[in-house]
Amino acid sequence: MKPLKLIALDNEDLDIISAHLQDAVVRVGEIAKLSREKRFVLMLSRFAWENLKPGAEPTECQFERCRSALHFERVEAVKCRNIRQDLSDGVLNLLAVRFTPTDPPAGVVDLIFSSDAVIRLEVECLEARLGDLGPVWTTDCCPGHPIEAEETASQG
Repeated sequence: MKPLKLIALDNEDLDIISAHLQDAVVRVGEIAKLSREKRFVLMLSRFAWENLKPGAEPTECQFERCRSALHFERVEAVKCRNIRQDLSDGVLNLLAVRFTPTDPPAGVVDLIFSSDAVIRLEVECLEARLGDLGPVWTTDCCPGHPIEAEETASQG
């Protein structure tokens, strides 16, 4: 697996990073706000979505995860919702990363996790970097999400 190294300076770039980070897992103790540097850092175990072959059955694939770092620069403030910061071994499942301009180029970055957990970063401008650090390991599990149409049909 070739290591990813991505930079986001606009929403389109951040959408690409978000897609690569869907279903990454993060330990609460591996999240840090570095106030002096105005930086916010997360260490993640990223699911390698880019390695899945279109149309392949899950039994035909070898799934991989790798250690990655995501960091944001020019961070003014950090707010959390539904995250137990006192439980450093707590695990969060990252679903998406979104940027909303407030007073361009400033805005807010939302790191959206399962169980309605969110980390909101107030930033001077969007500047994010994602880099794979290694090691890479195989896993038997491929994250899955129910399709809304199926959920709606089964509820009706």
